[in-house]
Amino acid sequence: MHIHILGICGTFMGSLAQLARELGHQVTGSDQNVYPPMSTQLEQAGIKLIEGFDPAQLEPAPDLVLVGNAMMRGNPAVEAVLERGLAYMSGPEWLRREVLPGKWVLAVAGTHGKTTTASLLAWILEYAGMSPGFLIGGVTQNFPVSARLGETPFFVIEADEYDSAFFDKRSKFIHYGARTLIINNLEFDHADIFSSLADIQKQFHHLVRTLPASARIIHPAHYPAIEEMLAAGCWSETQRFGEGADWQVRKLNADGSHFTVLEQGKVSAEVQWEMGGEHNLANAQAAILAARHVGVTPAISAEALRQFRGVKRRMECIADIHTVRVYDDFAHHPTAVQTTLEGLRDKVGEQKIIAIIEPRSNTMRQGAHKDRLAAATQAADEVLWYQPLQADWDMRSVIDASPVPAKLYRELSVLMHDALALTEVNSHIVIMSNGGFDGLHQQLVQQLKNHAL
Repeated sequence: MHIHILGICGTFMGSLAQLARELGHQVTGSDQNVYPPMSTQLEQAGIKLIEGFDPAQLEPAPDLVLVGNAMMRGNPAVEAVLERGLAYMSGPEWLRREVLPGKWVLAVAGTHGKTTTASLLAWILEYAGMSPGFLIGGVTQNFPVSARLGETPFFVIEADEYDSAFFDKRSKFIHYGARTLIINNLEFDHADIFSSLADIQKQFHHLVRTLPASARIIHPAHYPAIEEMLAAGCWSETQRFGEGADWQVRKLNADGSHFTVLEQGKVSAEVQWEMGGEHNLANAQAAILAARHVGVTPAISAEALRQFRGVKRRMECIADIHTVRVYDDFAHHPTAVQTTLEGLRDKVGEQKIIAIIEPRSNTMRQGAHKDRLAAATQAADEVLWYQPLQADWDMRSVIDASPVPAKLYRELSVLMHDALALTEVNSHIVIMSNGGFDGLHQQLVQQLKNHAL
């Protein structure tokens, strides 16, 4: 079968493409911006990529068109699919029909930490010899690809609450049929499709309604938005972790890179790993408990975590130059910004932290989180904010409310000049954006190589 994918370079659709190719299909696809790392993975898988959405790409007609959720009416290729009566489907629906039947699906949902937790869980199962399939919305350092079919019934998936397609406004995770479900957290996000936290809770409750009674829902204790959602009706087993719950962790050092896992107050495992921060401790607890649901002991999970090498763009150290470290981070929500910076502060003590932040997500650009952004940066020493051209609000209010020295920029060259001027011995520069930031990462690294401290 020839499958053509519109919006193929998104992390989800690109991962689907690799699964379809592994199933033996001829796979082609197109996108507006074809760039690494996804373009590299796709080309290595033998998938032909087309730049843009010229309807000519649909000649000869493919057997099936998978439509990414970034595709809208008015897109030339979408219009051609409809006019010609071609068979089409959303990515999540195709996954449900072609990949997930007969699988034990371990789904990782929540506002933050999905990619890291799904990567942790897939690696734990791999380490335990379970050869899982997986689809992860990022590139984990422990696997060469972001998706594979696997050799056993176990399948780990990053379960996004974003909508499935322009013709299917249900959240993606409705399609997956999970038996093990992690809900890491639940906050307001995606202001372009949800009007309130209650809207998002409704979608999560639709997910809960689809779970069998034998399923297990794993979530942090004392999380009001999750508890409220489950109180509307839950027919599956729940397992809580964190303060006051049966399962907890105890830090053995300040940054959380050494901790014990406790079951009812008794140590069941001890972990030393490269990660740190309260958010990653929560991610680890969730992954350990999900793996336990399919038979992996916490002790085996702890061994796996010691070998976990992280995820690209999740506090990924991309350079260490003249005692200055540069990190690339995907944070696109105030909570993610705060927990990431706090985790780094716990690790580096009094050393200087410079945060460079581009509020680029749809929700950020609309200003939905503007009242929380300033306080989220308290753990940094200096904050350099970049206002995207598409932003719908003036970010000067964030600068005025900042608890630490902060400055607003509209020109990247000026921002980079000031970042270099602020850099000193043993500094940590954290670049936060869910986009490419116009190549700022690479330019800054190159300048640091030429910059004498």
